[in-house]
Amino acid sequence: MEKTIRAKSKKGIIEPLEKLELEEETEISITIKEVPKEDRFEKSMGGWKGLVDCEQLIKDIYKSRRLSAKRPEVRL
Repeated sequence: MEKTIRAKSKKGIIEPLEKLELEEETEISITIKEVPKEDRFEKSMGGWKGLVDCEQLIKDIYKSRRLSAKRPEVRL
């Protein structure tokens, strides 16, 4: 079986960013391909699609701004 997964390195250790469905102590071969930093942003585009209702989020932001913009009545 051949499968490509995403992973990141941290202090010399490779950490998968996806769940690996391997039996314990399975020997595997790893090929490393660095992803250029420019591509990281482009590859993340659409990651929130379907998870956030953008129209509702915008309405909520404007609503919260209106509430915080209300000032108490000034009495002399």
